[in-house]
Amino acid sequence: MTLVASQFASSYVFYWRDFFEDQPLLYPPGFDGRVVVYPSNQTLKDYLSWRQADCHINNLYNTVFWALIQQSGLTPVQAQERLQGTLAADKNEILFSQFNINYNNEPLMYRKGTVLIWQKVDEVSTKEVKLPAEIEGTKMRVTRTRAKPLPLHCDIIGDAFWKEHPGILEEDS
Repeated sequence: MTLVASQFASSYVFYWRDFFEDQPLLYPPGFDGRVVVYPSNQTLKDYLSWRQADCHINNLYNTVFWALIQQSGLTPVQAQERLQGTLAADKNEILFSQFNINYNNEPLMYRKGTVLIWQKVDEVSTKEVKLPAEIEGTKMRVTRTRAKPLPLHCDIIGDAFWKEHPGILEEDS
């Protein structure tokens, strides 16, 4: 995991200008990575469900916070004070009554986050096969199955996700 975090940090800095040409990097970034072995599949599902719920809570807060600043003209301190002690229902009401935003209509990517799973895909390519005695080779279609990361924006808290992707929790997946 240290290698992954290190490679990500160096790539982040290396490619910064490719994505943000006119914005200088203001300070060196730091990234954290962990490998955790959970004692059971249920414990893992509970942890991932908690992380998705946390993503939802944080995004709801940030959606309201920035609407208060950008559309109502509050300062960050005023927006924070306005949201202090509010519940999810209160935040939804602020979004709807003041900004005509139904949080349930926000894209799933923001409400649920991004889940990466390995998806097996068939890649077809054309290869030229030449035997030693042949002057010209024969072109053949070759199909290889590879695992590629697939980003999903969906609910993983309920059972539907786990039933649709049973291989995630299999021992040999």
